[in-house]
Amino acid sequence: MGLFSRGKSKDRTDTGSVDADPADGGFDPIGQDQAVDEGNDDANGDANGGTDAGTDGLAGGRDGAAGPLDRSAVYDDSDYLNLGAIWLRGRLGMELRLEVNEQEQQITGVTAVIGESAVQLQAFAAPRTEGVWVDIRNEIAASIVDAGGTAEVLTGEFGEELLTRMPQADQNGRTVFMPARFVGVDGPRWFLRAVVSGRAAIEPAAADAVHEVIRTAVIDRGDEAMPPRELLPLRLPDAEGTDQAEGADTTGATEGPDLNPFERGPEITEVR
Repeated sequence: MGLFSRGKSKDRTDTGSVDADPADGGFDPIGQDQAVDEGNDDANGDANGGTDAGTDGLAGGRDGAAGPLDRSAVYDDSDYLNLGAIWLRGRLGMELRLEVNEQEQQITGVTAVIGESAVQLQAFAAPRTEGVWVDIRNEIAASIVDAGGTAEVLTGEFGEELLTRMPQADQNGRTVFMPARFVGVDGPRWFLRAVVSGRAAIEPAAADAVHEVIRTAVIDRGDEAMPPRELLPLRLPDAEGTDQAEGADTTGATEGPDLNPFERGPEITEVR
């Protein structure tokens, strides 16, 4: 069984304005309409990519945090699967699913599925001088509330995050609310968005495995000047990297339907 399955971004359904792929014309929770001065700030960044993380690998100076890490803090990449802007450390029983925009032939995100939980990861360019998570969190919350859902700011392992519930109709026509947690990490000239779904979205005991995926992720911002909030490029791993990951991490992996944060996991039924 292979490590990867590919999902078509354009085929996602029932994600409302929260999880639609920007390339497909849906709501962009990362807000790619940037101010001109932010773009100039990034374009004038250091030639070395402006990665100012110290050797302790803390992303964006988050005191006491262990990750995710900036590329500059990692000296041995042998334990990682290199997907371009995001490197992931494999673990037993984890399946990775790449989400592909077929129209543009672009990989738009990677989802790690562990048991009944999952976490979708996307990395974006960010300004050198300030983080973007606060603004993005507010944009996501406003969109979800406008769509009839709920959004609550909580403090978790990675700082302030967003616990959301989106209304959907189940197969019996009843209204159910699908939970998901949006986690954001501001790093040196990059921003990582993680969407936790399934049991890990609402059960702390189930969350550690997917949190470990976030904690150990490495973001390779690259040296190219990019507008803030632009998606950092992902790619398929080379054959050697895939073989190494499959040998260690595909136990228990199963093929399944394309995953988005509101298609699987616990449901909360509305009582009228």
